[in-house]
Amino acid sequence: MALPPQDERTLPAAVLQDVDEHPLERTLADVQMLIETHGHVIVVCSRAVPAAVTRRLHTIRSILESDRIALFSPELPPLGLAVLARQLRQLASCDLGPGVLASAGRLLTHYIHAGAQLGSVARLDRVPVGLKSHARSWMPGSQFGVIAHPEPRLVKIAPDATLRGPEFATWMLVAKGQLQSDWVSASLAPAWSVQGLREVPLPAESADWWGTGKLIEFCTYLPDLSVLYQLVSSVRRSRCHWCGIEVIGDRCVFCSATAPDHAPPHENRIPAR
Repeated sequence: MALPPQDERTLPAAVLQDVDEHPLERTLADVQMLIETHGHVIVVCSRAVPAAVTRRLHTIRSILESDRIALFSPELPPLGLAVLARQLRQLASCDLGPGVLASAGRLLTHYIHAGAQLGSVARLDRVPVGLKSHARSWMPGSQFGVIAHPEPRLVKIAPDATLRGPEFATWMLVAKGQLQSDWVSASLAPAWSVQGLREVPLPAESADWWGTGKLIEFCTYLPDLSVLYQLVSSVRRSRCHWCGIEVIGDRCVFCSATAPDHAPPHENRIPAR
């Protein structure tokens, strides 16, 4: 999840390891120290982690009774989520308030294309898989190209196989599991006209998320901090009517309050005489 810095301005990540295995008091102290040091904490968590991890995070937030902890768990594969976390670390060096920064995660998710090359889809349950694809997955040598976000797609890899990619300039990250193939780097990346390609280690949750260890995960993203900042700063901001923090969108990422449907009525005032 903690990818290497994209540039010299990328802030380091604070990694909460084995949240569900360590004593509650230890993780509680770690999070409290982060709040005291930085003021606000944005927790980016994969949906592939055990349910006990999610419960522990909510327990910590409840015990601390803090509106300064944002729990963010978008529907992205592990590599895509790692990219998003790094983009937030990039933006953390800019003049953005914590509410805007945390809200930016939802916005930037739309610019991430995440998928994988799989040796089997027999256990894939996060992307719709037809009966034909299930049957083909049992044939020796079958491989599949899958897009999980932004729009689920699945094709059996063949010379004429295509997957719709981003319509804007991106870079690509590739994380190799137990599958041996150059289809992603030799075919998919050129078809998507990526501007650059880098390899990173496979995230620990990837095999569980994709249902197999025979995979090569990939993700395209916007690497330039100036572009990310322009995207975020161009969106209208508002003040949360409950906690007062500045956010993007109609739901506060810290206190979870939603914007009222209608503006509060004006108070009835007796005119002065």
